Parts: sequence; C-alpha cells; structure tokens
Amino acid sequence: MYEYNNENRPQDPWSDPIETTGRPVHEEPEPPKPRKKKGGKLVALCLVCAIVGGIAGGAGVAAATGSFSKDQSTIYEGTRPTTVVDVSNVTGKEPLTAPEIYATYVGSTVGITTEIVTTNGWGQPVSQAAAGSGFVITEDGYILTNYHVIEDADSIQVSFVDGTTYDATLVGGESENDIAVLKIDATGLTPVIIGDSDNVKVGEQVVAIGNPLGELTFSMTSGIVSAKDRSITMENGEVMNMIQTDTAINSGNSGGPLFDMYGQVIGITSAKLSGSSSSSATIEGLGFAIPINDIKDMVTDIMENGYVTGKPYMGITVSTVPESISERYGMSQGALVESVDESSCAAKAGLEKGDIITAMDGKTVISSAELVEAKKNYKAGDTVTLEVERNGEKLELTLAFDEDTPERRAAQEEAQAEQEQQEQQSSGSSSGSYFWPFGDLSPWFY
Repeated sequence: MYEYNNENRPQDPWSDPIETTGRPVHEEPEPPKPRKKKGGKLVALCLVCAIVGGIAGGAGVAAATGSFSKDQSTIYEGTRPTTVVDVSNVTGKEPLTAPEIYATYVGSTVGITTEIVTTNGWGQPVSQAAAGSGFVITEDGYILTNYHVIEDADSIQVSFVDGTTYDATLVGGESENDIAVLKIDATGLTPVIIGDSDNVKVGEQVVAIGNPLGELTFSMTSGIVSAKDRSITMENGEVMNMIQTDTAINSGNSGGPLFDMYGQVIGITSAKLSGSSSSSATIEGLGFAIPINDIKDMVTDIMENGYVTGKPYMGITVSTVPESISERYGMSQGALVESVDESSCAAKAGLEKGDIITAMDGKTVISSAELVEAKKNYKAGDTVTLEVERNGEKLELTLAFDEDTPERRAAQEEAQAEQEQQEQQSSGSSSGSYFWPFGDLSPWFY
C-alpha cells in the first residue's frame, strides 16, 4: 500500500483563488500575485471545483434538492428517503440484506468477558481478563462460543446489545473442536437459526457480528466464502476443518456467528491468520470459521450430557518424529508414544513407550497431528489396526477405543502433570531410551 502526504505534492503556482460564476473558465490564468490571506475564498474555490462538472445539468437538481449560496458559488444539498430496516422473519427461502440480518440478530449476539486468576512468582493471585463473542441458540439461555474464549476461566459474564448482563455457567466444552456451551438464567431470548454449511458455495456473501478487540462491540463485517474444507493447524497443535472467508475477523470476534445471506448461521468465527508473509507483506483477508455442520451434534450432546459422548480415546501421549531425526537414526516417521496409561485400551492393545505409530487402518501416519486427525473418524468402541515400529521391528496391534469422558481426561491430565514434575527432577540423568534426540517435547493426551 502506498502512502501519500502533502510533502510529496508539487507546489501549485496558481495558489490564489479564481473568481467564478459557476461556469468553466477558459481564459488564460493571470501571472501569480503576491500571496494574501484569503482562506475563505480558497475554500470556496475547492467547493466550486468539486461541483463545476455538474453545473450544466444543475437546474433540475436544484429543483429536487435544497441549496444555499454565498456570492455566486452554490453548494447543492442532496436528499434521500429515510431507510427503514425491519426485523425480518427468517424463512431460509428469501435472501436478506445485511441491515436486515443485523437488525434481526444483533440481539442474539453476546459479548463474553472472562476472568482468569493465576498465581505469580511470589505466590500472589493475579486476575486477568479476556473477551470474545457468542450467540444464543435457544430461547431459554443456551449460548454457543469457542472453547478458547472461556478456557481456564474462573468467571464468565455475557452482555447483550441492550446493556443487559448475565453471569454464565459452563455447561461443557470440546477443546479439540474449539466449542463451548454456556447457560444463563434467562427466558424469551431470540435464538439464531442454524443453517447448512455444506450447502454454502465459494463466492457466496457472508456477514459476521461480534466484538472485535473486545471494545468495538456488536460490529458487523462482511465478505465472501473464500474456500471450504481448509485444514488449519491451530496454536495448540489441533488440526481443524474450516471455512475460509475474507470477512474481517479480529481478536474478540472469536465465538461469534457467521451468517449466510438467508440469515442463517453457517459457521462460528474462530481464527485469523495474521502477521507477515516471507515477503514481509502484511497478511489480510484470511479469516476462518468452524462449519456449523461439523459441530451441531456435539452441541446437542453437550447440552444433554455435559460433554461429547462417544469420543474415541487411546490413553497415550505422543509427539512427532521429525524427518531429520528419522533419517539420522534410521527410524520411521510417525507418532512417537511418550507414555501409556496402564488402565487404557492402548495398554491392553500392547502399545509401549517408545513405539512409533506409522499407520491406522492402512492410513499412513507421519506425525502426532495426523494420528489425532485419523482418530476423529472413529467412535468409542470401534476397533482399528495400528502399524507400529518398535526397536526397528514392524508390528500390527489391534486396539478398541475407550470413551473419552471428563473424568478420564482429568485423571490423565493429573498423571501428565506428575510425569512432567518427575522428569524435571530427573532431567540431569539419562533414561536409557532413545527419546533424547527429540529435545523438549510437549505431548498431548489422546
């Protein structure tokens, strides 16, 4: 983007104003005169230059609009009928205008403020605030947002466009799919209409309502669907399927609704690619939303059970064997098993610490992210065949997935914390295994 300023402009030798009758002047300009203080006439000249092209047909315009004049310079004032925007009945059959969508659903969009209390280096509690967006999905107060908006929150508050605020409770969340359901004590709310994200076409116009920066509350932005089925790796390593859009999405928009032009929610605004590219050009117009079809059943599950039921769980922590390490030590690329819960299906299947998972049901796995992505195609109770490398030997193991429940996840996270503490205490000693080439890794429970 180029920037221009007054210092780069050539000086105009004809800087004095020219008296005009409102018609084009064809005479040669007079030689420049000494500069005088004629600020008022200079402004008049600028105004005349702006409208002189339309003077010839201005008689009819003057009849239809108001005008006022000083000396012989005339400024024309335009008029337009007042636009009345009504709240629309969303039928899914007729497209709406952006103002109609906003008027209908700005009251269904909420700002979310959370408080997170942590402990500093001196053992003192420190409170931090975070902000995001969400939207009403039922008349009795269920609200959908992103999991990362409320993650680790000690308190959650939602606010509506009319200034009403409520304390919210977390019904349940799903970190891998970045969704969370909140509940407020309210009735008679206006819920959004859930659409069909599979039916959306690239190039369709979409609009978003949210709270960018947590300060510019209840803003609407618009754009198009730039692409569908984008596999995006999030900051926590999760790989998610996303709708790509050039609709402006900024910090604070997370968790808000993305509408099609029929006034139906087809996505949850979730992420933005920011920063600069390798050419140092600023990245713009790369926003992402979670397709609503991907999470509809999960949302219902959370409302009914407090968590997503039937999620497959292996009971292992894994990291990735980099290609450079694979080549250097003659190892296969894949998901390296860092630890195994002895009560899990992984232990029952015979998985051991140090195994490298290279395939699941014949589908190649070259990273921990690919293992997680492959696992999403199954449910608890499903059986898969794992191809594993153990000390250079190729094995096939049969595994029947456990169910991932909040209780199991909490127990696993506690076990992980204990393991990390033990590793820190014994960081100076050799474990005797071949984990050392991988450096400092941060495995995740799966």
